[in-house]
Amino acid sequence: MDIQNTIQKLREELNQHNHNYYVLDTPTISDFEFDLKLKQLQDLENKYPEYFDENSPSQRVGGAITKNFQTVAHEHRMYSLDNSYSKEELMDWEKRVQKVLGDVPLEYTCELKYDGASISITYENGKLKRAVTRGDGFQGDDVTNNIKTIKSIPLKIKGNFPATFDVRGEIILPFAGFEKMNQELIEIGETPYSNPRNTASGSLKLQDSAEVAKRPLDCLLYFLIGNNLPFKSQFEGLETARNWGFKVPKEAKLANSLTEVFDFIDYWDVHRHNLPYETDGVVVKVNSFQHQDELGFTAKSPRWAIAYKFKSEQVSTKLNSISYQVGRTGSITPVANLEPVQLAGTIVKRASLHNADQIEKLDIRVGDTVFVEKGGEIIPKIIAVDFIKRPENSEATKYITHCPECNTELVRSEGEANHYCPNFYGCPPQIIGRIQHYISRKAMDIEGLGGETVALLFNNGLVHNYADLYELTVEQIRPLERMAQKSAENLVNGVANSKSIPFERVLFALGIRFVGETVAKKLAKHYKSIDALRKATLMDLILVDEIGDRIAQSVLDFFENEENRIIIDRLKSFGVQFEIVEKINPNATDKLSGKIFVVSGVFEKFSRDDLKKAIEDNGGKVGSSISAKTDYVVAGDNMGPAKLDKATKLNIPIISEDDFMKLINES
Repeated sequence: MDIQNTIQKLREELNQHNHNYYVLDTPTISDFEFDLKLKQLQDLENKYPEYFDENSPSQRVGGAITKNFQTVAHEHRMYSLDNSYSKEELMDWEKRVQKVLGDVPLEYTCELKYDGASISITYENGKLKRAVTRGDGFQGDDVTNNIKTIKSIPLKIKGNFPATFDVRGEIILPFAGFEKMNQELIEIGETPYSNPRNTASGSLKLQDSAEVAKRPLDCLLYFLIGNNLPFKSQFEGLETARNWGFKVPKEAKLANSLTEVFDFIDYWDVHRHNLPYETDGVVVKVNSFQHQDELGFTAKSPRWAIAYKFKSEQVSTKLNSISYQVGRTGSITPVANLEPVQLAGTIVKRASLHNADQIEKLDIRVGDTVFVEKGGEIIPKIIAVDFIKRPENSEATKYITHCPECNTELVRSEGEANHYCPNFYGCPPQIIGRIQHYISRKAMDIEGLGGETVALLFNNGLVHNYADLYELTVEQIRPLERMAQKSAENLVNGVANSKSIPFERVLFALGIRFVGETVAKKLAKHYKSIDALRKATLMDLILVDEIGDRIAQSVLDFFENEENRIIIDRLKSFGVQFEIVEKINPNATDKLSGKIFVVSGVFEKFSRDDLKKAIEDNGGKVGSSISAKTDYVVAGDNMGPAKLDKATKLNIPIISEDDFMKLINES
């Protein structure tokens, strides 16, 4: 008996049965027969461990324990989608697309937007290599062990596939499985889960993959990305992925016009309620990959795709009271405290009222019956008051005049919607909020330190700003509530490890008003160090790409404050990174310094990404669109007609990839 061959045949047979059952929904053997074959395989693998295969179907039952999920950078960034809520907004989007591409025939791929947790899965040589959560789009958590337990995700694929590529999908929990899980919890007296989406997302971070395997999770593929993919459009990619063994929703449709897109939306706005999964809209993508390349990306989203969100569910309930929250920048947010009500799968007790203008506009009063919906299906908001049910003795809402936390008189600057507490360095929620922002995952990502612990440290007088974190000792922390020796050690070690966080994230962590992740990256890349940024004038800052007056003034205000300067000097003394650590590229030159290039078309010798990297490696800058500042357009086959026309009108040199090679090879 050839043991290795027997094991291999059993694996192939079980993989096919998994595919038949979980992807095609056409099982050819009973569950009992499947379990017998799986048991036979497990027995053989246990007896002959030399034939172990991490992608064997026996590994789907889980059992691997992950204490800490490793953070992994995405090779290809996972962008978010712009949302639209009307057909007029879709028409405006199409106009923006046509402005870039010119008057060319367009096809659109229409796909249902399933409400789950996004995942990126890497395949190498046809085998599942790694699975990473979306995270912040640039990096996420490695959840490979848990993903392997989801039976609709192939561990191996068949067909004509590239050596390496990524698939993007949505991990979802079908209604039937969700209800069954909740019923089991209710029967043992436990609290049921709130909604399928959060349960699916939380499942990916369970430490025991055997527990994940017990949950009826599913994965619906929506995109493939990589070099040398054997197809040229989104729809063709979905069809190919289905043939390789992935579960691709059959509802996806190719549309030849926006009218056909609207027909798809109208149909599914009604029929989505018959689907076995949660869905909250339709994703519309420009079908051609060449057109997608021409359109490119904004700082956050692809220009070639947009999500149309179905109208939100609405409910009515009573407004019991209004409270006021103080944010880390001092911004005051009024919050409606509601009579609890079920809305879109969750119990809603609170909703944001945004600002004083919104309260006045709605004429909202305590005791009113109000209509609530989930904005974008996520954040509850009050959209109207039922005036017919208003109590006779109701009184108009008077917005607070003083901070609810420190009693400082509030201010409201001209042109600002919000009131602010100006007690920036003395108001507890602002101090705690800034430190919580500093330690957050997208900023310093300090392991062992959470928001509640920050409040505990502040309330016990151990920290007054984020620089104080670096002077904490285990002896100071250990006596605090809920703090054991190990917890205290983890906190101190986590703070120490944050000293290796790169400058652009440190800059974001400082919490300068209006300086988000993207702006922090631009400023860090431009100025290279905190010292250079501190010396910048208003005009210097405004001249930086995409930095406007408001951001520039906010940066100046931050550095003009003596307390901020003292904190930064302390952080520097502790070893926090305040300079860009340049990656040494032995082939880098400055031959293209000061030159701006726009890349358009399809190339033979370079991929578009390689071409852009070559420009940057030689000191040049890659522009997203042609303007009078553009020095060269590097054009491949099928250059976008709109770009060609604009470059010609502006007399910008159009060069080939061979011309570009000559440019960088010149002495």
